Amino acid sequence: MKITTRFWVSLILSLPMLIEMVLMPFTHWMLPGGQVTMLVLTTIVMLISARPFLSSAWSSFQKHHSNMDTLIAVGTGTAYVYSIYAMFTGRAVFFESAAFVITFVLLGQVFEEKMRDNASSSIEKLMDLQAKDALVKRNGEFVKLPLSEIVTGDLISVKPGQKIAVDGEIVTGSTTIDEAMVTGESMPVSKRVGDDVIGSTMNMSGTFVFKAKKVGDDTMLAQIVTLVKKAQSSQAPIQQLTDRVSDVFVPIVLVVAVLTFLIWYVFIGHDVANSLIFAVSVVVIACPCALGLATPTALMVGTGRGAKLGILIKDGEVLERANDVDTIVFDKTGTITVGQPKVTDIIGDNQQVLMVAARLESGSEHPLALAILDEADRQHFEVTAVENFEAVSGKGVQALVDGQQAFVGNERLLHDYEITDDLKQKMTQLQDEAKTVVLVGLQQQIIGLIAIQDTPKDTSAAAMAALKVRGLRTVMLTGDNEHVAQAIAKEVGIDEVIANVLPAEKADQIKDLQAEHTVAFVGDGINDAAALTTADVGIAMGAGTDIAIDAGGIVLVKNDLRDVDMALALSKKTFNRIKINLFWAFVYNVLGIPVAAGVFYSFGFILSPEIAGVAMALSSLSVVISSVLLGRTKLAYNV
Repeated sequence: MKITTRFWVSLILSLPMLIEMVLMPFTHWMLPGGQVTMLVLTTIVMLISARPFLSSAWSSFQKHHSNMDTLIAVGTGTAYVYSIYAMFTGRAVFFESAAFVITFVLLGQVFEEKMRDNASSSIEKLMDLQAKDALVKRNGEFVKLPLSEIVTGDLISVKPGQKIAVDGEIVTGSTTIDEAMVTGESMPVSKRVGDDVIGSTMNMSGTFVFKAKKVGDDTMLAQIVTLVKKAQSSQAPIQQLTDRVSDVFVPIVLVVAVLTFLIWYVFIGHDVANSLIFAVSVVVIACPCALGLATPTALMVGTGRGAKLGILIKDGEVLERANDVDTIVFDKTGTITVGQPKVTDIIGDNQQVLMVAARLESGSEHPLALAILDEADRQHFEVTAVENFEAVSGKGVQALVDGQQAFVGNERLLHDYEITDDLKQKMTQLQDEAKTVVLVGLQQQIIGLIAIQDTPKDTSAAAMAALKVRGLRTVMLTGDNEHVAQAIAKEVGIDEVIANVLPAEKADQIKDLQAEHTVAFVGDGINDAAALTTADVGIAMGAGTDIAIDAGGIVLVKNDLRDVDMALALSKKTFNRIKINLFWAFVYNVLGIPVAAGVFYSFGFILSPEIAGVAMALSSLSVVISSVLLGRTKLAYNV
């Protein structure tokens, strides 16, 4: 039976007993059927919801070990069995204690299961990115075939706007391809005969034919899927603090309970019933109700606080690992930068240069053209049509603008048109700043330049400064070239740059850094999925791909890099609160055990099972209050 179902069964059957426990002191109201009804409700809980705990505890016992399940089984089992005995001997029962413990512990497990399911769904989403079919040449004609029928050596035709089916090499035609989703390259990449293409990337312009070189499990996307699977499976789950302590705590509790019974019955001479009451009180007050609440309550409050701030924390493991992070690694495109080209400089007569370029590019869907058109729109220019439009292969476009021959293109136009020394010097300067330069000309003369770049987000520099205040080292890891990466890193204040990294290599770079550091990785693209799962802490940008969001342990919904610092601060505060909760839960129980065992009996102070049950409830309440106080913790940007 699913954990969720077991939780709802336990919760629904426990609620009536909770209501009675709350109302009884004030109204003397009892459940219809009284103790018999409580017995029936608790028995169902024990048979359905608690069965896996009992089985796990028995299995651990056979292997001479104990764990959290042992505590749950011993505490709830003792409470349940004793309550049956007490019911038939006219004593106070506490069936509700057994049911409540099961409900609280299952609540935590429901959260954990949901987190695991969300993480594993990233694999399925990665596979969905593949093209479903392709135009494959068979018997001299191009026919549409499903991806599964493509074999190495097939010739495949790709039209503008279509996904590339598999990895291969262009044999005819030229185009530009958007590879940002896989390589992290912010600008579309020009491709011609002999260049490699990557499966699942998008063809932007031009029709071409390529030869399939890698299909099925050999494609780059399939390799990324394999990396994500490997990273997820290689990370051993954190052994919970409660489990570590249980190996010592549970046997001690059981020994103390047995010794308590023997001392009171054999040495002091009390009857079996009274001696058993002391022994049961020991087990009950040591029952792990507070321990079961310690983590989920703090996690609920901490993650709830994070959600209000736009920070989603997926699981408790992330909280622990965040405490030790000393190095933050960032993807560039879409993480540090905006993720789309933008006009940064116009050299020459601003109005004339921009107007000529915008009119020539008005019908283009190329990202550089769109950046120029966006700038023209921002400056409220009215873009009118041109005449005799013509594309110049590999160089740009040309047309008649108000009767004058005009052109826009790349630096290959320098072979055909004249440029002044001043503009040439300015072009070199802009290229040194890692900007893409578009040449604009009229009547055989270059009249100006337009520089385009994927610019840093407004908050990127402040985010790096905040992390430095925290004493953390910052690294940029990108598929972009070294020149572009260094320029961006210098602008925002990144300590170190690792550039020209392929998607399959990102996880390896993270592993290399992990040899000496505890690493958090921040990314947003498909190419970042493996690195996000490999890093000690994966932080995904909320505006990124679903795959990156699923692979990250922390998601920044507002897409604000300053929230990296905020997320680490919140993670540390939440995990520290969990540690405080666990500490007091154990201390509370340990201090209560001597009282329950009757150490202070000679002073007239004893702890009966029902009072032990109340004490256990109070320990749970203290844990809840401690967690609620976490929600009042103040958090603010360092810079």
